[in-house]
Amino acid sequence: MADALIGLGGNVGDVRATLNEAVHRFADGAGVKLVARSSDYRTPPWGVTDQPPFINCAIAVETALPPRALLERALAVERALGRDRTREQRWGPRPIDIDLLAYGDVTLNEPDLILPHPRLFERAFVLVPLAEIVPEHVIAGQRIADVSAAIDANGVLRLPARG
Repeated sequence: MADALIGLGGNVGDVRATLNEAVHRFADGAGVKLVARSSDYRTPPWGVTDQPPFINCAIAVETALPPRALLERALAVERALGRDRTREQRWGPRPIDIDLLAYGDVTLNEPDLILPHPRLFERAFVLVPLAEIVPEHVIAGQRIADVSAAIDANGVLRLPARG
């Protein structure tokens, strides 16, 4: 089994319900087991800033799937929850986005799969939720808690749990 870190987010529809469904479908126990889930965070848009805020979370999983199969699972869950990557603007509005952030100590650089995620250390909307669930985890020689503490997290707001 390998440990993997996954980032989820969206800004279209009932995002918190979509995130819950995405986590349930992605980490269903059949090949992917949920180890930890962060709180949900309201975050400013990144890349394309003229759009509604996002809701983001992170999960830690254990998996028997190799990285490519884990990516395929993420894309299948996105499609099942209404995302059509072929019809959207890059970094634009979307109901769900699932990113593989890290997979054990694996380093990959393939056309559609780079591990660790190439912009991981630039994004407070990823680092803050990760620091909540895996602060001591080290990716590319950097401890999540340290990188999270050093990034500008202005506008990243932890949301209360849903009842």
